[in-house]
Amino acid sequence: MRDFATSESAAVQAQLDRLGALSLPQGRLGLDTIRALLAALGDPHRSLPPTFHVAGTNGKGSTCAFLRAAIEAAGQRVHVFTSPHLVRYNERIRVAGELIGDDALAALLAETLDAAERVGLAPSFFEVTTAAALLSFAREPAEACVIEVGLGGRFDATNVLDHPAACGIASLGIDHEAFLLAPEDGAPTDPIARIAFEKAGIVKPGVPLVTLAYPPAAELEIERAAMVAGAPLHMRGRDWDAATGDTIEYSDRHGALSLPLPVLPGAHQGANAALAVALLRHQDRVSVPSEALAQAMRGARWPARLQLLSSGPLRDLVGHREVWLDGGHNPDAGAAIARHFAGQKLHLVIGMLANKDPAALIAPLADSIASIQAVDVPGHEAHGPGAFGPQASAAADVAQALAALPDDGLPVLVAGSLYLAGEILRLNDEPPD
Repeated sequence: MRDFATSESAAVQAQLDRLGALSLPQGRLGLDTIRALLAALGDPHRSLPPTFHVAGTNGKGSTCAFLRAAIEAAGQRVHVFTSPHLVRYNERIRVAGELIGDDALAALLAETLDAAERVGLAPSFFEVTTAAALLSFAREPAEACVIEVGLGGRFDATNVLDHPAACGIASLGIDHEAFLLAPEDGAPTDPIARIAFEKAGIVKPGVPLVTLAYPPAAELEIERAAMVAGAPLHMRGRDWDAATGDTIEYSDRHGALSLPLPVLPGAHQGANAALAVALLRHQDRVSVPSEALAQAMRGARWPARLQLLSSGPLRDLVGHREVWLDGGHNPDAGAAIARHFAGQKLHLVIGMLANKDPAALIAPLADSIASIQAVDVPGHEAHGPGAFGPQASAAADVAQALAALPDDGLPVLVAGSLYLAGEILRLNDEPPD
């Protein structure tokens, strides 16, 4: 699947057109190209503030949001690199707390693409994006960086960081099978162990690796990677823990903390928040007091993950009915969404890429679904209504799907794809900021 982006800025769009023309690196693995591109730019990744590098199947973006919120609550500036964007490409690069501006972005992409052409490289969309972000972060003062892995970990373009402050792994699940489960000599054959093997590829010698708890086969791969690298491993249930009820009761060798529940909806956000706390408490390069950790629980925001839409052109089509938005598309995401809506009925509007499994969402939500309407995912090949069961019907778009709902007051969940989620936020005049 090709990344895509558009911009209202002509200068940015000119560079996005160059990005869009890049060929997909089919079958190419390794970090040689990104390293060569960074070298052509002066190796900016060697001049970053202390960096937190976060991998995971689900939850890594939310974990990054909690890290950012905590560091900023401590009065410090932080750069953040995440993917994908939802509405504007600028969302991927946050410089000292602010989304990168169009003028700076256009210049940055031009410099990066020109450097690639100058030395005869053929980088991918994500490699150029990563290099541009790191170049920006190296030039603007800040006290910390937060870098989200794009895909996997071992061969992800972000895995060029030499000595981050800490590395983290959020929840593990099966996703991107064609890439992450491709047969390879020396790699585990058990699916969840292979996923752990790929994510643990971000481990660095001497750098703390902080993780959640996983099935035994996955934990074994992470333990092996940490041991081979000589990285201190801090795993939930062994070196730190957290119990979530009316509060988050966190504990590690440094002591115990009682933190408010995250504002972000979903019981799973307690685990993501606790992982962020553990990452900050198991490194010594960025100081964040407990008061700032508590503020982060109340201040972290992460769009299109169980997001309740605000009043806007799309949401207002259904009056006062709740409209929820989630871009999750794998079984773990489906389970988390289902837990949030357990015991209540909802209308599901779903758009899912053709290379994803409809059962990932339909199966866990089965007891909650009052109706299903399938919509296209703009610009992508998507499943038709037949993929979601005999009760599913088709709608031309989300607006039509909302207009067709019965007047029963039940909440609506729009789900299945981050690409669809971005379109919904655009149509509702609710872009991430």
